[in-house]
Amino acid sequence: MSNQQRNMHLEAARYLLFLGDVTEPGYAKTAFGLRDWATDRCLGELRLEGATVSTGLSTLSPEEAAARGATALVIGVAAPGGGIPIHWVPALVAALEAGLDIVSGMHVSLSDIGALVVTAARTGGRLINVRIPPSDIPIASGLRRSGRRILTVGTDCALGKKYAALAISRGLQQRGIDAEFRATGQTGIMLSGSGIPIDAVVSDFVAGAAELLSPAANPDHIDVIEGQGSLFHPAYAGVSLGLLHGSQPDMFIVCHAPQRQHLLGFPTIPVPSLEAVIAQTTVLGRVTNPAIRCVGIALNTGGMSQEAADAEITALAARLPFPVSDPLRGGPSFERLLDACVA
Repeated sequence: MSNQQRNMHLEAARYLLFLGDVTEPGYAKTAFGLRDWATDRCLGELRLEGATVSTGLSTLSPEEAAARGATALVIGVAAPGGGIPIHWVPALVAALEAGLDIVSGMHVSLSDIGALVVTAARTGGRLINVRIPPSDIPIASGLRRSGRRILTVGTDCALGKKYAALAISRGLQQRGIDAEFRATGQTGIMLSGSGIPIDAVVSDFVAGAAELLSPAANPDHIDVIEGQGSLFHPAYAGVSLGLLHGSQPDMFIVCHAPQRQHLLGFPTIPVPSLEAVIAQTTVLGRVTNPAIRCVGIALNTGGMSQEAADAEITALAARLPFPVSDPLRGGPSFERLLDACVA
């Protein structure tokens, strides 16, 4: 299946979300992203014993999901390393037996798991790997290209860069602005039906992939590019840097979870300050776009009361010379953030 065929199939799929036995909500961002941004296509969830994370959707067996119109089971978790634990395989086999395809955004290919290959061949089910980049990615040229670009960057992983980019692109479109969301991760690709899984690209070609993802456009067009990782992350900073250089963003928005004290999965490493992220992104971004500038802060205040979220937004807006908002809460602060994106 070509990437184009895969993307067309994903746009029409109806999902049963598989959560495995995950216990860390941050690792279930694919499931939550699909639930929140493709609600009408998500029919239920399937969890294994020991799971403590839930999307809140109905618990369904593969047979029940298929009877309700599901066409695929999507692996909705992305633990570090991107592997598929052996004890998940019986549930995936059961999904194929029920007539569902399997969709995975993991680094490990579904086709490398013998039991799945055998079952898919017998049932006619498809094994769809989303984390496969195009085969013809060039190295970066570093040349400036027309159009405008906004990149979401983060103080850490899995804290809202995709959500912010989706909300901002939608907000700009609602204002009549020619804007497009550019997906760089598996969930964004499942949602939009296009994109490049940046963290699956060989390192020499990451910046080239970012150039390919956001090509030259009309001067008034705005690409809102989904960020990955964090420049301060000990494991994923390389992906973030390549994406920054290839995107050549005119503007960037820093995404931050106020309640997070340390990097996800790295309890000894504190989350960097917003000021440090702004300074580092500006310095490194000037390599390919000397005019790069920060235009706002996007907070993930999930789990906070409205009063606590408002207080955090107000405090940061007083501390920093940029609009601060939680894009999912919307309101006047989000309108100010959109204003900054088109100023």
